[in-house]
Amino acid sequence: MANINWGRIGRMVVDTVVKAVSSTATQERTSSPAKSKRRTTSSGATPKTSPKPTSSRGYEQHGDDEATAGQYGPGRTREIRANEVRGIQTSYAPDRDGTPDPGEVVWTWVPYVENDGRGKDRPVLILARIDATSVLGCYLSTKEHNGYLSVGTGDWDSSGRESFMNPERLLRVTDDGMRREGAVMQRGSFDRAVAALSAEYDELF
Repeated sequence: MANINWGRIGRMVVDTVVKAVSSTATQERTSSPAKSKRRTTSSGATPKTSPKPTSSRGYEQHGDDEATAGQYGPGRTREIRANEVRGIQTSYAPDRDGTPDPGEVVWTWVPYVENDGRGKDRPVLILARIDATSVLGCYLSTKEHNGYLSVGTGDWDSSGRESFMNPERLLRVTDDGMRREGAVMQRGSFDRAVAALSAEYDELF
């Protein structure tokens, strides 16, 4: 009877068992779903996450990179020379009808004096109508400068601050270039503004 090498047989059995166990473990790892990385609260519920803040641009925000009414195109607000409108007729005729009228303070884009594309959304006092689609105006500021005319206070400034008109810059504002009607100026203040422009520019009105 041939001698049986029990030691060799034992090693073969052990190697076979080890390979079987390793193969089973590998299959379990590859077939198991990935564990969720979502956090949970102490009660086991998944905490709610706040949505990322979003920003919306509108005419109420007025940075240099925002387009607003009167800034671009043929209807843009622009500075106009007195000789272009000399002899224009003016009358106090505010009418909250959605278009700029003499005696109203409206909001529109006003270019800086450098005329380099920069500007600011400002209140503008409308003084006269130029034609069917445009009006003449001067912008207002809450800062007093030499040569500016006080026009008092009004609803165009929510803080109720005194406003001053700059008579040195005449502006052409189109109906489409008006962002919104701000308020109606009192007749006395309007008349003083017209008188100041008449003194500044010969035969303007």
